[in-house]
Amino acid sequence: MAGGPDPAASKGGAPPQVSLRQRLLARREHDSEKAPLRDRLRNLVLKPAEAATDSTAKGSHGPATLEELEAEARSANDKERFIGLVAAPLAAAIGILVISALIVNDPPARLKDGQIDTLHVGLSLYHDLGGVILALSVLMLVTAMWRKRLYLGIVTALYGLAIFNLHYWGFGVPFILLSAWLLVRAYRLQRDLREATEGSPSRTGAQRRGRGATPRRSSAKANSRYTPPSGARKRSSAPKPGNKQQAR
Repeated sequence: MAGGPDPAASKGGAPPQVSLRQRLLARREHDSEKAPLRDRLRNLVLKPAEAATDSTAKGSHGPATLEELEAEARSANDKERFIGLVAAPLAAAIGILVISALIVNDPPARLKDGQIDTLHVGLSLYHDLGGVILALSVLMLVTAMWRKRLYLGIVTALYGLAIFNLHYWGFGVPFILLSAWLLVRAYRLQRDLREATEGSPSRTGAQRRGRGATPRRSSAKANSRYTPPSGARKRSSAPKPGNKQQAR
């Protein structure tokens, strides 16, 4: 037939044309094969079991041997070092901007009526504060270069608190969160290293009591085998004076 589809054309390079009705039917079948909306929302909010196993499998590629765990706990990895190297110049730039804004917005020393303004701050104090902030930024850079995770977290926390106390919360909060992440990682790695060196995790109180009770059992067995001295037997076998009179 002239109006029918050409099978040779469908077998060639050009794909066959699909009508709108066939597309709608295929889309309906595809939507019916999907999970219900409730299940999809639940999987979106809660992590599925397969995703959890995949994440644990990915996280299990950490330091496997004791030497790798010691190296990981001793020094920061490349990611932490890169974050520190990027955060240090940003901290210096933020410190310069914050001190400059404080100096510009500083009220004058005297009011219009000639009285001293209590809100005025001397320039020397701002300069000292700027020097402290720049010193913290340099320490952040040095600790990141030396891969000192714990010290990097402490310095970052001090810098974030300094900016936070100057009422620039938008600049201080990210550094506080970064320091919290570094300190938590340092604590977890030290805990894992301690458990790995001990050979087993910390035992419970019942196991400790059971372990401490073993020498008592041995001492009890030793006491059950105790035999009284021979002098006590002689005293018990000696006749009493009343028995001697009855014998007479």
